[in-house]
Amino acid sequence: MEIKHGNENNFDNLTSKGLVLVDFFANWCGPCRMLATQLENLANNRSEFDIVKINVDENQNLSKKYGIMSIPALLLFKDGNLIDNKIGYMSEEEIENWINENK
Repeated sequence: MEIKHGNENNFDNLTSKGLVLVDFFANWCGPCRMLATQLENLANNRSEFDIVKINVDENQNLSKKYGIMSIPALLLFKDGNLIDNKIGYMSEEEIENWINENK
């Protein structure tokens, strides 16, 4: 599965079906770049959820809507509804466990 890049125009469509992990990030953020590696591995090895990346610098209204104050911020959506969120870097195993708890 490939990681999708979302924006304020396509966000609702990208998060409307199934389980979707949304990564709010910035290119200048070191922990965000470290997390990107974990998300790439998950995208290559898991198919039961989608991954969407949202650049906070380019999507400030969306960041404000979801109260993003620190990055990386991971939001988990199920069928368009926000069901959980985590702030900060997480290992691949931690992300997998979190997703499995919320399926």
